[in-house]
Amino acid sequence: MKKSEIMRFEDPWRVFRIMGEFVEGFHRFSEIGPAVTIFGSARTTRGKKMYKLAVETAEKLVKEGYAVVTGGGPGIMEAGNKGASKAKGESIGLNIDLPFEQKPNPYVKTLINFHYFFCRKVIFVKYAKAFVVFPGGFGTLDECFESLTLIQTERIEKFPVILVGKDFWGGMIDWLKGSLVEAKTISPKDLNIFKLVDTSDDVIKVIREFYQPKRKKRNVKRS
Repeated sequence: MKKSEIMRFEDPWRVFRIMGEFVEGFHRFSEIGPAVTIFGSARTTRGKKMYKLAVETAEKLVKEGYAVVTGGGPGIMEAGNKGASKAKGESIGLNIDLPFEQKPNPYVKTLINFHYFFCRKVIFVKYAKAFVVFPGGFGTLDECFESLTLIQTERIEKFPVILVGKDFWGGMIDWLKGSLVEAKTISPKDLNIFKLVDTSDDVIKVIREFYQPKRKKRNVKRS
């Protein structure tokens, strides 16, 4: 039997593995409260400015009452889990199987393993009250633009997407304004889907300002 024929035979059975990843993710998160996801490069080393800032940001998120979710690996992911653990909060890692075997960092308290990137991304989005995006590579950009696309197309309810590091993200934002907006492939208002900040306090401020009006509306309805 040819390899292509074997793959066609196996493909229907992949559905059960995909289903299993969703079931485990949904079940594990059903017991966790509001969470914020931190993204960023796996290559950011300890001692770097952004690593320290991610630790600091995660600590403050825990103090605001949020669980912290990362991809579970090294770099910024490790920093996010480290900050959550230092603040004695819920530290979650959604680890992905990779050819070079990404190992979970030691600060993850709740670990969920995934084989499929798309299953993992669904869980990231479904349970996040905000995305905090530190400098990163293709994976970080993929996760960031996935959320921007879903919000832009109103496939999900809007939530804060916060880019950390004006020096890093500034060139990309200039390109979005100068190329995509000018070519009318996106609208100027689409640039309002995300916020650009430089400090952990600004991350917290953006999240507070987004959710406080909603809390006030709920309190008015109850009274």
